[in-house]
Amino acid sequence: MGLTVLLHCSDLEATRDFYTATLGFTCKDTAGGTITVEKEGARLLFTEQDLWRSAPSCTGTLYIAAQDVDTFYDSVRHAVPVAWELQDMPYGSREFGIRDCNGYLIAFQQQV
Repeated sequence: MGLTVLLHCSDLEATRDFYTATLGFTCKDTAGGTITVEKEGARLLFTEQDLWRSAPSCTGTLYIAAQDVDTFYDSVRHAVPVAWELQDMPYGSREFGIRDCNGYLIAFQQQV
């Protein structure tokens, strides 16, 4: 099964730019004034609609599997707020975390 997460953003165009220009995702306009960003099978859906009646927030971390996490880290680490540096984790993955333009915590990981 695939998973798509619908996330609230305050600026759809800034979100589109962050995910495409900075992280290299593809982006398409989708139903109801939303955008869908995709990379290597990961898909996130963003809307400016305040369906939750609150500012953008998430109490968790969104993990995205990367085919080559080292190369991806090298390509984005100077362009994004890094939450934690690339490292080998005790649970068997190599990963790093960032904060996206909406404040969401996104981890990119590769199984080792």
